[in-house]
Amino acid sequence: MRDNTVGKIKERKLRKAHTVDMLNGGVLIPLICYSVPIVLTQVLQLLFNAADIVVVGQFVGETAVAAVGSCAPLINLLINLFVGISLGATVVLASVLGANQKERIHDLTHTIFSLGIIFGILTSIVGIVFARTFLEWMGTTADAIDQATLYLRIYFGGSFFFMIYTFGRAIIVATGDTRRPLIYLTISGVLNVVLNVILVAGFGLGVAGVAIATVSSQILSAVLMTLALIHLDSECRIFIFELKIHKKPLKKIIKLGLPVGLQNTLFSLSNVIIQSSVNSIGTACMAGNSACMNIDSFIYAGMNSFTQGCMTFAGQNYGAKKYDRLNAIYRSALMSIAFIGLSLGALSYLLGTPLLKLYLPDAPDSVEFGLARMLMVVVPDFMCGLMDCGSGMLRGIKRSVFPMVATVVGSCGLRLVWVFTVFDHFRSTFTDIHSYMLLLVSYPISWLLTFIVLFSYYCVVKKKLNRKMVEMKAA
Repeated sequence: MRDNTVGKIKERKLRKAHTVDMLNGGVLIPLICYSVPIVLTQVLQLLFNAADIVVVGQFVGETAVAAVGSCAPLINLLINLFVGISLGATVVLASVLGANQKERIHDLTHTIFSLGIIFGILTSIVGIVFARTFLEWMGTTADAIDQATLYLRIYFGGSFFFMIYTFGRAIIVATGDTRRPLIYLTISGVLNVVLNVILVAGFGLGVAGVAIATVSSQILSAVLMTLALIHLDSECRIFIFELKIHKKPLKKIIKLGLPVGLQNTLFSLSNVIIQSSVNSIGTACMAGNSACMNIDSFIYAGMNSFTQGCMTFAGQNYGAKKYDRLNAIYRSALMSIAFIGLSLGALSYLLGTPLLKLYLPDAPDSVEFGLARMLMVVVPDFMCGLMDCGSGMLRGIKRSVFPMVATVVGSCGLRLVWVFTVFDHFRSTFTDIHSYMLLLVSYPISWLLTFIVLFSYYCVVKKKLNRKMVEMKAA
């Protein structure tokens, strides 16, 4: 009777704190409850990003769409190292919370938030100073490079606030609370859309207008996240005047997060190189590719949310030594990702033309390139989700180096080899649209091969953990 009462009290506390119990009971429903707010958060973020491209497409033109869209791989290249480290920080904190090691939480959370401040300063400086140089390296077309440079410099002026939000979010979601980030992003995103319309349609500021709107929303989300952290009613609360880097937590975060960050960076580097190949085909291809990437990102967000859920659930259960729950976590995440990727990928392809015309109302050639990417990348996108889930699962159980190596070699490496061999050799024999499709076929091939490797490695690790669990019970 007493245990039942204690369980009900714990459940009420979790509901009050907007958190999910990751350590007890079934897995699928709690995983969905945890992941759905992340899905909504990422989808809202993408809607607000899509508003940037839609607004410039409607009020400025095709070249502006190409300029804004072509910046995405470069932005990801510069920030993904630090975003990967933030994901590692989430796993470290989730593991500590799962093990109920309260004495370690203060130093860990304050180190995480301090890293956000430091990395924010670094990305702002590098992005502003080298924006045009990076775009020239990518082979950005002459008619788009000036607008792209302006957009990038303003965007990176606000990346300091993006990093504060990102590392603050790393703390919040590790506790099981994914609702507050959704609320904060909704508020800041609405500001982004309103400012987009005012600055671009009203004041005619073009790409500068959408960049200013994005930075304004990032400032607001960072302020809201910081206020939430300093008012948390738990051990994870942040005290501004106690912020500092602590050595031991830093080592753990870097050990787990750096491989994730390097993987994300190298992954983004391969995308930058592919973007350069896309740029070489022409502005119509750049615009169609940008528009389709924006649509595809919605599907990826849905799948990636369950990858994050899988990683955090695995981290808490690994910290609590509940290894018997890991298979159920992985299986539930894979099923959810496959369902999202297959259904949304097929639906997007069927509705491809009207969706692309939202971004490109008067550019039929660009729409044709967008439809080609729909077929070659969006339809098989579920394989990318399965691959990412494999990496997330392994990171959750403190295996971070192998998924980095497997993804870099199997996905990025194969893609680059394809670009510099098959694509370069045969592109001159095809039309622009078919050479573009030849370039894109490297995506699904690399995803499938990498997923097989990651899944096989997980099976090996799980056998070792099963033996360890048997030894613990015997002892």
